[in-house]
Amino acid sequence: MQDFQTYLEVERNVSSNTLKAYISDVQEFISFLQSSGLVKSGRGIKNVEAEAVRAFLGHLYRQKVKKVTINRKISSLRAFYKYLLRNGKIKKNPVSMIQSPKTEKYMPTFLSVDETFELLNASEGKNSLDLRTRAMMELFYSSGMRLSELAALNVTDIDFNQQLVKIRGKGRKERIVPVGKMALQAIREYLGKTSELRKNIGGNVFAEPLFLNSRGKRITTRSIARFLDQAAGKSSLGRKISPHALRHSFATHLLNAGADLRAIQELLGHKSLSTTQKYTAVNINRLMEIYDKAHPRAKSK
Repeated sequence: MQDFQTYLEVERNVSSNTLKAYISDVQEFISFLQSSGLVKSGRGIKNVEAEAVRAFLGHLYRQKVKKVTINRKISSLRAFYKYLLRNGKIKKNPVSMIQSPKTEKYMPTFLSVDETFELLNASEGKNSLDLRTRAMMELFYSSGMRLSELAALNVTDIDFNQQLVKIRGKGRKERIVPVGKMALQAIREYLGKTSELRKNIGGNVFAEPLFLNSRGKRITTRSIARFLDQAAGKSSLGRKISPHALRHSFATHLLNAGADLRAIQELLGHKSLSTTQKYTAVNINRLMEIYDKAHPRAKSK
């Protein structure tokens, strides 16, 4: 398993989250095979047939695991057996003929401009917690970065002079994107409030996390999502808001304002343009709703 992990890290250059997911999925498959009596030891995983993989998928369906999660587990097993096949440890890939289940087409959810401003103004306090939440939300909406990317930011990733932020994305790929003045101001206020805490921590300033928890450690993605949800509760939106909603709002609002789809792809760090094109579909659906409500010839008599 260690060799497979090295292969994923070095040759596939997968992100830390993908790495953890792949290793966990393969280990879960091995545990299922052993508990079901399909193999006697971990080494027996090299000799399994497609029927064993189908039995595992049947087990997942019975556990009501989401189709998108099942698809990821299939991808993990495909990568694992492809690795074994390439290194001559097996003669055929038992996952090669396994089809992934069709999932419902995912459409990004987003906030209107007014709703976004309502959310951003929900944390108006001047204590360190409110300033941190405000800075995180402003940065989310200003840059369109992912939740994991925000948590991974260091202080030195923010260039206040050039108004840029360096983001470490999926597959350890870095990109540099612009960041707005409102976000930079919110970050300055937060850093000013936490200066004493940072002095007491010490350490390497170049590896110093931008957003800290109460113990002076890097804040987790789960905590960020919780604080954002709390901010939404203070607003008049009346519903839960995920960190991705601000990322989606960032892309949708740029598209509505006439931004080029390729530019939005670069800003979001999407590998494929087809992923970014989902926002086009969202935009068209919204325009159709407006048209149906407002255009006199769209209404049936």
